[in-house]
Amino acid sequence: MGSLLSEKQRDIKEAREELQRIIGLCRSVEIKGLDPYIVDVDDLVKVIRDYFPMWKDSEDLCLDAEAVNSIASVVRMQGEWVKRRASALYRDPFLIEEKVRGLPVDKMAEIFLKVWRPIIELEQLTIKGFREALKYWSDLPPLNVRWQKIGYTKTETECVTREEVIKEGVLSSEPFMAELEKVWLELKSRVLRDGKIRYWDFIGSETYEDTVRRAYLTSFLVTYGYANLQINFSEDEIFILPNEKPLNRENSETISFPISISFEEWVRWKEKRRA
Repeated sequence: MGSLLSEKQRDIKEAREELQRIIGLCRSVEIKGLDPYIVDVDDLVKVIRDYFPMWKDSEDLCLDAEAVNSIASVVRMQGEWVKRRASALYRDPFLIEEKVRGLPVDKMAEIFLKVWRPIIELEQLTIKGFREALKYWSDLPPLNVRWQKIGYTKTETECVTREEVIKEGVLSSEPFMAELEKVWLELKSRVLRDGKIRYWDFIGSETYEDTVRRAYLTSFLVTYGYANLQINFSEDEIFILPNEKPLNRENSETISFPISISFEEWVRWKEKRRA
């Protein structure tokens, strides 16, 4: 009996924490002015509906009502977002695509003829072009190699200790806070010299290993209040700005924002910088 009771209490605790996360997510969207459509309202409502039969205390019912009210605020923001887009004569690409797909063939041909502006161009195959094409096709691997299926490998995420991180070269052996302060002073100096700096331009380095190390330290700059991320969703850009002094984030609203630091992203950043 005691075991069943403790399991039920554990389930109620997890449900309360889930409602707190829902409230925090909705508040973050409202406070930070994020795109309200990043919140999947249907999923959140389903979670609240599933947990509702568990509530017996008035405090839990109040928490449930607060979560519903937070979702309602996001729905209101979604409505305002649509109104703003409509007043600005915004046309959603998906709506345009659906309209084009619904047009009859003869109507499409008529529109095409009205807007068609043909360009006359003379093309001729040269010996040089023929050689390049021949080399390209000769260098291609056989079809059975190109069309090989890549096997799926499931991997589990694990925690690492500071000693392991130092051994891999991500961190140095000097005290962590001293290394963090050094990166913070570098960020302040670069922003003072160059103005607002992109996240990748700050963490990026000549080697991938050093880039991972700088990204690791930069994540703690943001977590400990030494710096803030400024995210421009419309332009797909992320900037990092230093604070004059570390901020206390214990009682403030925070939101997790994962950033991929894969090897492919690093290669693209290097190529873009060289261009």
